[in-house]
Amino acid sequence: MANGTVKLSIIYYSATGTIQKMADRLVEAGRQAGADVRLRHVEELAPMAAISSNDAWLRHYEQIKDQPKATADDVVWADAVLFGTPTRYGNVCSQLKQFIDTLGPQWQQGLLADKVYAGFTASQTTHGGQESTLLTLYNVIIHFGGILVPPGYTDPLKFVDGNPYGVSHVTGPENTDPLTEAEYNALDHMARRVVTTAGKLRAGA
Repeated sequence: MANGTVKLSIIYYSATGTIQKMADRLVEAGRQAGADVRLRHVEELAPMAAISSNDAWLRHYEQIKDQPKATADDVVWADAVLFGTPTRYGNVCSQLKQFIDTLGPQWQQGLLADKVYAGFTASQTTHGGQESTLLTLYNVIIHFGGILVPPGYTDPLKFVDGNPYGVSHVTGPENTDPLTEAEYNALDHMARRVVTTAGKLRAGA
């Protein structure tokens, strides 16, 4: 890896697979933008009784249970971090929040500051709390001393997906509606923007 290569961590939680698909697309887009990318799923906290009660949740749990789990080093290592979470009552899911809450020692040492951050999310309904979830997530970035780089309306494609705060998807009442070209384009744009900005900061440093 060249010294100038941006290091991008994509750290997320996915229950039934939507956030996983978004994270996979961000990996591809980040690499196309020239970054060295780590993909990390946070630990599952829910009891097996709850997971087993939902076929889609159980199926996805079995698919990803052996993937590398997120650690504090994955944030410290990175020049840029993309956090992914489903909405939970308009808020960050407990699994991702628990991971973030373990980063106190790194925060105290200033190891989370001066990195580029942005986020992505999904909900079942159009007004299911996507914006409040991302804004709540970004409170964390402020406490980190991180550099928030949301997509805004920095490209015409953002007027198609319509979310200046990050990237989001509506999964539908049955949680089965697939990602569309609009979301894929928005994910690509966010990855490029985050990697490009992190690269400029890295070069300046």
